[in-house]
Amino acid sequence: MAAYDYEDAPGTYDETSATQRQASSGAPPSQDLGYDPNFVPDSVKSFVVHLYRHIREKNVYEIHQMYETSFQTLSDRLFKDTPWPSVDAVAHYVDNDHVFCLLYREMWFRHLYARLSPTLKQRIDSWDNYCSLFQVVLHGVVNMQLPNQWLWDMVDEFVYQFQSFCQYRAKMKNKTEQEIALLRQFDQAWNVYGVLNFLQALVEKSMIIQILEHEREGLEQFTATDGYDYNGGSNVLKVLGYFSMVGLLRVHCLLGDYHTGLKCLQPIDITQQGVYTTVIGSHITTIYHYGFANLMLRRYVEAIREFNKILLYIYKTKQYHQKSPQYEQILKKNEQMYALLAISLSLCPQVKLVEETVNSQLREKYGEKMIRMQRYDDEAFAIYDELFSYACPKFITPSPPSFEEPLVNYNQDAYRLQLKLFLYEVKQQQLLSGIRTFLKVYSSISLAKLASYMEVDESKLRTILLTYKHKTHAVDTDGKIISNADVDFYIDDDLIYVVESKPAKRYGDYFLRQIVKLEGVINDMDRVKLD
Repeated sequence: MAAYDYEDAPGTYDETSATQRQASSGAPPSQDLGYDPNFVPDSVKSFVVHLYRHIREKNVYEIHQMYETSFQTLSDRLFKDTPWPSVDAVAHYVDNDHVFCLLYREMWFRHLYARLSPTLKQRIDSWDNYCSLFQVVLHGVVNMQLPNQWLWDMVDEFVYQFQSFCQYRAKMKNKTEQEIALLRQFDQAWNVYGVLNFLQALVEKSMIIQILEHEREGLEQFTATDGYDYNGGSNVLKVLGYFSMVGLLRVHCLLGDYHTGLKCLQPIDITQQGVYTTVIGSHITTIYHYGFANLMLRRYVEAIREFNKILLYIYKTKQYHQKSPQYEQILKKNEQMYALLAISLSLCPQVKLVEETVNSQLREKYGEKMIRMQRYDDEAFAIYDELFSYACPKFITPSPPSFEEPLVNYNQDAYRLQLKLFLYEVKQQQLLSGIRTFLKVYSSISLAKLASYMEVDESKLRTILLTYKHKTHAVDTDGKIISNADVDFYIDDDLIYVVESKPAKRYGDYFLRQIVKLEGVINDMDRVKLD
């Protein structure tokens, strides 16, 4: 994994400048004229007092309940279109505890981003708060146990706000003079090196890579305890370091650096259950970006395998998350991953890797489009374009604008580049569809015969066959060459010998589906008897 020098990074937190910024800004600007940042309703007072007490007592269960349920309930009831009370207004209820105030502000900004539209000043203040919070975790003594859900949300929101800031900054055309002046003044806010350095620092300082290695050797327990410390210690640094590896994957995917992103995730064995699977948002984000990175690196089999597993998991468990605030996001990512699976299977028809349940859902959603995608005409490319645009991450250009040149919007530049590279790859696959059709029909065929069928000369055919070999093989993270081919071949004395992989028959899925149907029939019969 690449090491970043986070001590001297331009994005690291400057205590003085941030304090001055907070002092000069006072309370964050209100989004609503009726909003009083200093008014604290009794229910909010009770919430912060109890949350503070539970954090001090390391009562993870109660913290989780208050964080997941009470915070959402109060937000819906009292702060649907306004921010929560300012941190200054609640600080004296929690003994002005510095770390708790940082955690409260982190939730305050997250609520603001979710319900309202943050101003540029608020985006900068949120960056300062993350800098302060991560500096305390990295260089202070944090004697807390926090729920995995909260720790995941910190990393997830940190990356989201970075992405949001890059998109916001790239829309320069309609910026006011005041906004441009602020962007110039605080040019290190949400700096890409600062974001990467904090995530990398959390990975390194937590020693999570060594902890996971020791766990594999049976010397340490991390996954078995879901990352919690039952000996009176703190889980905060370790679990933040763990989730930061997923954060690094996500950032590198947004930048279009898929190889580095996968390298950052390597210490986590995604073929096994892990701490990342304890939080549904973390599980889905990890596999979505892992699958997308493999798709872009032409490792189609790996992408198909992981998309299949997560889509089956969501299919079986989504009813349990209906009341979760993340439910809509789960459904959106589910639809995006079906689109990515449709792309992967169109480029690499390895249907045998897909469970019957997932396959039937896929055919229902994209069956007709997948048939048209096999034609490789203009209509097919338009469908590839449509599905990629719908399912891809929101790519970013991390570099700041040039203020000297005429101000233009460049927020779509990174997306257009990735789309162009993807469609170029699709066009290169056009030749392969024809050759795959012939190879599926024959167990052996002479070069001359195949050349005549394809209406090309033998030298051109050899080039096409070499292209097929190249495009159906990729290099994995360890540098090994892996095959994506459902149909492979070798040539001996101008004769092509075809090797087709045989799909393993699955009987379990069939019987499970019949059992479910039978249970449905029995339930219907019972209802009829009762009527």
